[in-house]
Amino acid sequence: MAWLFRLSLTVWILIATVVGIAIGWAAPEFAVSTAPLADLFLRLIKLLVVPLIFGTLVVGIAGHGDDLSAVGRIALKVAVYFTATTILALTIALIVVNTARPGDGVALPKNDDQATAAKLAEIEAAEAKAGLKDQSMLADLIRKAVPESFFNAAATNQVLQVVVFAVLFASGLTMVTTERRQPMLSFCDALAETMLNVTKIVMYYAPIGIGAAIGVAVGSSGLGVLWTLAYMVGTLYVALLLFVGLVLVPVLLVWRIPLRPFAREIRTPFLIAFTTASSEAALPLAMERLERLGVPKRIVAFVMPTGYSFNLDGSTLYLAIASIFAAQAGGIELSLPQQLLIMGTLLLTSKGVAAVPRASLVILTATLTSFKLPLEAIVLIMGVDAFMDMARTSVNLTGNCVASCVIARWEGDVEPGSALDLTAAAAPPPPAPASPPAQAG
Repeated sequence: MAWLFRLSLTVWILIATVVGIAIGWAAPEFAVSTAPLADLFLRLIKLLVVPLIFGTLVVGIAGHGDDLSAVGRIALKVAVYFTATTILALTIALIVVNTARPGDGVALPKNDDQATAAKLAEIEAAEAKAGLKDQSMLADLIRKAVPESFFNAAATNQVLQVVVFAVLFASGLTMVTTERRQPMLSFCDALAETMLNVTKIVMYYAPIGIGAAIGVAVGSSGLGVLWTLAYMVGTLYVALLLFVGLVLVPVLLVWRIPLRPFAREIRTPFLIAFTTASSEAALPLAMERLERLGVPKRIVAFVMPTGYSFNLDGSTLYLAIASIFAAQAGGIELSLPQQLLIMGTLLLTSKGVAAVPRASLVILTATLTSFKLPLEAIVLIMGVDAFMDMARTSVNLTGNCVASCVIARWEGDVEPGSALDLTAAAAPPPPAPASPPAQAG
């Protein structure tokens, strides 16, 4: 039995995933009853996010001199990169959904169906709770970017607001004398290091929480509904794989980021994101692994939380496919200009999607309403949303990990001797010790 304790966290997560699927299929009621175990894991992770982000971001900005222009330069590069990858994601989605046409032949629920009305009411309630009624997603994002209170933002895990405050706080900290700055930097540095160690402790519980989360998803939705819309789900998975293969992998190659070390470091955060369908659940461990890969703490602390709000390519791709799927299912043929207009709308409204509960469905509802597409398609999508959410969330995480490595390379700032350090990779091996002279016979 000693070999069980030598298994890596990745292996334990895979085992928990298989067990969760089996329990969800064989005993769905019992699987659903384990939801508190999954909720406990997510709560533990959410407990880490704010102090970890705040500590690392403050140290990253204020702990490396007084050059605030560097922060603006990184922010500009991040904006350019995020916009470019989002446009590529929308392009791939448009090509795949028009080629596969997953909505053709799908029967939409009738308007007078009580289940349909209940599902739509649930979406409307989520929209109203998020404060998105009668206003655009972009306007709401701008309004909510700056917190009224840091403590309220921290209590409600508003990641974007915490990032904004941390940048302002760190910028102010660079303006005080070194004598006064150092105690606060020491505190934030110790806070970040402590939270990384707490993350390691929480990860021991990860397989249990993840197994429960998978069991709940399968037990509540059932595998039957997955077969019903398997073509729709398959279309999304193909599009996500194409995005990874045609965009993210070439980006890694162009920026000379070693594929094998990158894959090795993010595989466990990827599995956590996939099995829990939560970017938050994987965020602390992903930040730690990126630092281990060689991305400086100041870049990880800025890019990852910012990407959590602005670089959700998996969710953007899903929204594009779901929107065209609704039109196809409703027998509506959209012209190319109309589809491009929908894509342009999603380019803006998908930003900040992580800050709103069930945000993807809320944005999808708003998009379908704006373009007079059948809302009844959402009812079908909700039946398999859990399975699609896992895929798009893991791609979101992968995209942000790639972005962190790209910005580090773009800045010419990587940890010496790390996997990202090209000079270390190019250095010749040390000469072999000379063999001792042969003894005369």
